[in-house]
Amino acid sequence: MRDKIRVLFFGDIIGRPGRRILARYIDELKKELQPDVILANAENAAGGVGLTVEVAQELLSMVNVLTSGNHIWDKREGIVFLENEPRILRPANYPPGNPGRGDYLFFIEDKLPVAVLNLQGRVFMEPIDCPFRVADEIVDRLRKLTPIIVVDFHAEATSEKQALGWYLDGRVSAVVGTHTHVPTADERILPRGTAYITDVGMVGARNSVIGIRSDQALARFLTGRPQRFEPAKEGSILSAFWVEIETQSGLALNIRRLLITEDTKQDE
Repeated sequence: MRDKIRVLFFGDIIGRPGRRILARYIDELKKELQPDVILANAENAAGGVGLTVEVAQELLSMVNVLTSGNHIWDKREGIVFLENEPRILRPANYPPGNPGRGDYLFFIEDKLPVAVLNLQGRVFMEPIDCPFRVADEIVDRLRKLTPIIVVDFHAEATSEKQALGWYLDGRVSAVVGTHTHVPTADERILPRGTAYITDVGMVGARNSVIGIRSDQALARFLTGRPQRFEPAKEGSILSAFWVEIETQSGLALNIRRLLITEDTKQDE
């Protein structure tokens, strides 16, 4: 069995612009970084909110597992698809009875098991079940099967994300924050060996307000009225987090934050 693996995690993919950027760079990044596992948050991948079957299949041709968050419920067909496709996760701490699952165990080469866990925060978000207590339950179960566990914590508050990172330090391989779409510069390996970043950022249009058209975002802020949001098309940004993990302990050995930007307008 190999002594280490590499995981590449892409931030929130925003609509068609994000999918196109990912497709444009994925082969180059695979060649450079040699990832054994590729993950991405896809809750905004279809038209800027939610996920469809077609979009999910497109992304699963490039990555191993898709995580999500509060917007996974925004398209009905995507909700139905959750029941049939274990490689698409929704946050595990939504109350029992919701469709889909919050964790996934799969095997890479050499029959090495790898687990992914999706959680959602509660500060400034929906008052769902406690992510800390749910993490305890699921991490304990997964660690009986593998020490390699990557957590996507989809949350608004930086304090809540940092708290979960410290809470799970030494018990999981990585805690990767998503949801705010703005990459943070606080990547580190915590004292007990868990890789951490507060927010990995997004994959979408750079000249935007967190991936959406700036004129629509401004209209919302200036008027206070509901406003339809669409993915922007000006420029490109691709944010990702790379982690090298020791297979026996499941702890992080090396990390790297990635950011690729372009200012050219995307085709329709």
